[in-house]
Amino acid sequence: MPPTALPFTDVVRSRRSVRKFRPDPLAPSDIRGVLEDAQAAPSNCNTQPWTVHVVSGAAKEALSKELRQADAEERFSADFTFDYADFGEGAYLDRAHNHAATLYQALGIPRSDRVARKESALENLDFFGAPHAAFLFMPAFGDGVRAAGDIGMYAQNFLLSLASRGFDGIPQTMLGFYADTVREFLGVPEDLKLLFGISFGTADQPAPANSFRMGRVPLEQSVVLHETPGVLDE
Repeated sequence: MPPTALPFTDVVRSRRSVRKFRPDPLAPSDIRGVLEDAQAAPSNCNTQPWTVHVVSGAAKEALSKELRQADAEERFSADFTFDYADFGEGAYLDRAHNHAATLYQALGIPRSDRVARKESALENLDFFGAPHAAFLFMPAFGDGVRAAGDIGMYAQNFLLSLASRGFDGIPQTMLGFYADTVREFLGVPEDLKLLFGISFGTADQPAPANSFRMGRVPLEQSVVLHETPGVLDE
């Protein structure tokens, strides 16, 4: 455990997604601690359906090159669909657009500069300079929803454990767009599906990519109370 444990509220509200890391690797004991914390996540029927591959050092750099090559050759192989059109017209799409606009504004990239935006997105494949990346795989149980939910709880434990130790991470949907490439590189069997990856390390705090925080909608927009008075009172 970190020498000074932060209150849970401080940890969960200070956590953020970091898009520029320092290259310094974490100590093996810290990585193990994060993995042990993540392993404590709940799961449906205690199936614990996560299989996690962590890459660092030369393996991480080699995988980054493979991912860049796969993108250049348009060898996309996502195990799960992703399309902005699925968000529909309304709040979900608005939030996604606001997120992109906030990021590119912080980076000084205008909306019209598609080349710069593309290259910025490809930094996902360099793990944003992080010294480590974890790839979260899951078995194909039924429609996959329950296992994916379990992976989400595992990932949240992982991210909060990092934050509690003074480190940072970012869950990356984009890494899942090259599932076949990742599986082949890591020697992962076909029956394990890649949901997403998490790059992690220590944030490069002054970097423009880390100069903003995304807000959250008010509780009134996402919570409906039934016979639970007083919760949303000012």
